[in-house]
Amino acid sequence: MPEIDWAALRREAVEAMSHAYIPYSHFPVGVAGLVDDGRIVSGCNVENAAYGVGLCAECGMVSDLHRTGGGRLVAVYCVGGDEAPLMPCGRCRQLLWENGGPECLLQTPEGVLSMREVLPQAFGADNLT
Repeated sequence: MPEIDWAALRREAVEAMSHAYIPYSHFPVGVAGLVDDGRIVSGCNVENAAYGVGLCAECGMVSDLHRTGGGRLVAVYCVGGDEAPLMPCGRCRQLLWENGGPECLLQTPEGVLSMREVLPQAFGADNLT
């Protein structure tokens, strides 16, 4: 497993946030994730006039993960407009579980937590077998 450089992940999340398309909420979000092969993937939120079809930053990051070769997320850092750690919404916690699993680490406003701690008793692929 690659070493986690939390400062580098934060920098990449802040950079991604600068590309957010947020004409309605004016609430930018950026996220960066470390992949098990050492790559860093990122994403930003993209709003839509039909509010329900907006995309969270984590959606973009997971798309970037698969676009650039797949793998598993090892660590994730999400920031809001103040550049402080931001807790992902429920939908995005599910995305992180699916693409990183229970051991994936997440920088939260209260410190680093594993996805097992963030999403206890999670529903995942094992439930479908």
